[in-house]
Amino acid sequence: MYSFFRAALVCFNLLLLSFSATAADSGWLKKSDKHHAQVRIWSEQTDSASQVRLLLDVKLDPDWKTYWRSPGAGGLAPEIKWNSPDIQTQWNWPVPQWFDVAGISTQGYKNSVSFPIVLKGQIPQQLSGVLTLSSCSNVCVLTDFPFSLNLQDVQDANFDAAFARASGQIPIASGMIEPANVSATYSNGLLQVTATRPSGWASPMVFSDILPGAEFHQPQITVDGETLLAKIKVTPDWAGEVPELVNQNIDMVISDRGIAQEIPLKISAGSATADSESSLGSIWVILLMALAGGLILNLMPCVLPVLGIKISTLLQSQPTSKSEVKKQFLASAMGILTSFWILALLMTVLSALQISLGWGIQFQSPWFIGFMVVVTGLFTANLFGLFTIRLSSGVNTRLATTGNNGYSGHFLQGLFATLLATPCSAPFLGTAVAFALASSLPVMWLIFTALGIGMSLPWLLIALFPSAALLLPKPGRWMNGLRLVMAGLMLASSLWLISLLTAHLGQTYTLIIGGALIAGLLLATAIRFGTRRFIQAALFSLAISAIVWSLSIFSPTNATSLTEDRVHWQPLSEQAITQALSEGKTVFVDVTADWCITCKVNKYNVLLSPEVQSALSADDIVALRGDWTTPSEEITRFLKSRNSVSVPFNQIYGPALTQGEIMSPILTKEKVLNTLSSAKKGHLL
Repeated sequence: MYSFFRAALVCFNLLLLSFSATAADSGWLKKSDKHHAQVRIWSEQTDSASQVRLLLDVKLDPDWKTYWRSPGAGGLAPEIKWNSPDIQTQWNWPVPQWFDVAGISTQGYKNSVSFPIVLKGQIPQQLSGVLTLSSCSNVCVLTDFPFSLNLQDVQDANFDAAFARASGQIPIASGMIEPANVSATYSNGLLQVTATRPSGWASPMVFSDILPGAEFHQPQITVDGETLLAKIKVTPDWAGEVPELVNQNIDMVISDRGIAQEIPLKISAGSATADSESSLGSIWVILLMALAGGLILNLMPCVLPVLGIKISTLLQSQPTSKSEVKKQFLASAMGILTSFWILALLMTVLSALQISLGWGIQFQSPWFIGFMVVVTGLFTANLFGLFTIRLSSGVNTRLATTGNNGYSGHFLQGLFATLLATPCSAPFLGTAVAFALASSLPVMWLIFTALGIGMSLPWLLIALFPSAALLLPKPGRWMNGLRLVMAGLMLASSLWLISLLTAHLGQTYTLIIGGALIAGLLLATAIRFGTRRFIQAALFSLAISAIVWSLSIFSPTNATSLTEDRVHWQPLSEQAITQALSEGKTVFVDVTADWCITCKVNKYNVLLSPEVQSALSADDIVALRGDWTTPSEEITRFLKSRNSVSVPFNQIYGPALTQGEIMSPILTKEKVLNTLSSAKKGHLL
């Protein structure tokens, strides 16, 4: 008898389980391996075969979130796939929140949210499907929840009230603000939404559907009386280019004081009148930064060999009049300006071809590097006195040699100075170039002209005050020593350029090319000057090569430096930044390139210093490094999303710097250490 009752009890329990599995309430569903999220799907009892109301309740653990209908970068909106194909699902979306971590903006919900859903069409009494929920913390997880509902089952008495509460979180269609008082304009990567409300604004927020091909960042909202202005930065998604937003239709949600309204808008072209004064002011600031950045380029080690050639030329030619000095330096300044105009033309062509833009990107091309190796090699041979370089046009002018009274050579020196300056980055330079590449063509050309004027300022000053150049000592035997120093600098530049080919050709071929250059110079020296000069040149070349090798310039990627880098560098990605921040860690970002001289200066002066090495090796710090030596769309997108187009690029994130602080192109140990400390503690120093 006991066995009979026990069997009956088991059957009864199984029967109850079968009813609960197909009840009008799914109960709270969760996965055994994913405890962070649980969902409940329940419905009203209905005899209608054409319309049913559902509620989807979602509960999330702290620090987890799910997404709105337009989630933004990295998320997916909840979705239900029905087993019956004729069901039409009308989702109603509560007002979301903005989440902005490490420059990635998303719209969604934390803790808990309820979605009121209306089903239409041919709806079976036994309703089943699969809910796919995207939820994110330091990682993003897609979870499938299969469910089944029996629509004839007894309705929960609380359903109507719960559905009404959830519906109260849905934006209304009218009544909060007149649609005629809301407008949206777009221009140069900025979407602006303006809304006027007679009752004013308290703490408004703006949400929007995100158009394909674009990423919308969290709005910057300002309120002036009755007028709300939301500025939304728009950047390209992973496809690489922002689509044309003008004349596109978009749905905006504006919330304030616990009420929200959804407003359909058509985006119009941005008007130049609204922000003409501020835009004009910004352009003037950028132009001043371009002048300063171009001027500072003259202090970079990239330009030093060319300045040496200029001094050597001036000493050897010994102009006897101020007028001659003025013309020579004006010719060099015009060469610098012309080279910046050539760069602007190159950027214009690349932009038309939709190719990534950036300062110094020509050094990502092995063909350009090879061309520069040939040019610097010829300059080296010329300074060693192996031959005289003459213009191919047959004009009797000489470049950097005795008796150079023509002006074409000085013009070419200016061009050459700019070419060697492009792997260097200086304060203000990156901001000016980034603004230029994001601006209209006339503004871009204006900024590149300002850069050229800034770099040519020292040359122009000597042209204005030529008596300063005439104060140089008279020619003598000491000039041979100076010329040898200049030749050494140019040889070091040529060897450094050859080292950049390692990333393209490998170390073996790079060493062969470097050896061939030195061997060719030595052979030409032996033929022209004899054995004694050959031995002197060999010792000199070996010394220069040893210096280049000891500084790890010849193989910057693989060589062992004199100071060991003990930092555990990890690959750079947006996901790595987000994960580190979610774990409460501080992040140091370093984007570098083998061809970037300023990157090398930062490395040896700051990043390899014992204090910084110790700080970056701490357990609560994540060091991320990106390599832009060769073209990388991922690195280019990373830089562009931060309004940068050049390297070095360094940024520090932390619990107190979730948006990140971008460092100056030229690092200092004190600034790096102070910013790392501030990012941890939240007290800016």
